[in-house]
Amino acid sequence: MVFERPLGDGWLALVGGGEFTFGETRDADRGWVEKLPPGALGFLPVASGSTEYCEHFTTYVADELDREVKVVPIYRRRDAKRAKNLERIDAVSGVYLGGGVTDFILEAMRETPAEEALRRKLAKGGAVVAIAAAAQALGMAARSLMTRDSVDGLGWLAGGVVEPNFDPGFDRRLRELMDWPGVEWGLGLPAGSAVLLGPEGEVETIGMSFVLTDAEGDLEPIT
Repeated sequence: MVFERPLGDGWLALVGGGEFTFGETRDADRGWVEKLPPGALGFLPVASGSTEYCEHFTTYVADELDREVKVVPIYRRRDAKRAKNLERIDAVSGVYLGGGVTDFILEAMRETPAEEALRRKLAKGGAVVAIAAAAQALGMAARSLMTRDSVDGLGWLAGGVVEPNFDPGFDRRLRELMDWPGVEWGLGLPAGSAVLLGPEGEVETIGMSFVLTDAEGDLEPIT
């Protein structure tokens, strides 16, 4: 299975979800942090809008992953256009897009200078990590929590969609996303799992994830 992602020398990590404060993402986090070049990790809180999330995540990464975190304070669309935030993205080794509400990240980031800066980061060898709602936002389509309908995603995953916090026994939402025009594959990511997409088509998995290549087909586990 080939998971198409933006071209570049860096790694794109998709994390299914889970509470880092309870250790639910520890294995996944130890996997993607190995792909980070030296330097601080940037944290984008846009999907949650929470400053407390920033504080707790910064402490967790320092204690568990031995990395410094620099917050990139993008909460609204105007923040994604500010030169200072673009400089912050350029200065870090990788960027972590935190979880929250998919609509928030789509509204704030779509076709902005900050989104382009993230693409440049990946192209030049940095890492981009997206968890839960942020991981879904990178697909061709995402589920709006505001309207409960599917909407256009950011389109980083050509032909693909992502359903985070996935339970293979309840796969209706993933199958619905598969009906979006142009979608050819769907990735079901349970909490605590991750799929890491490398620069030469490499695919590394942490925990068990699932893929669909047909909305009416069978789920295929990937480990």
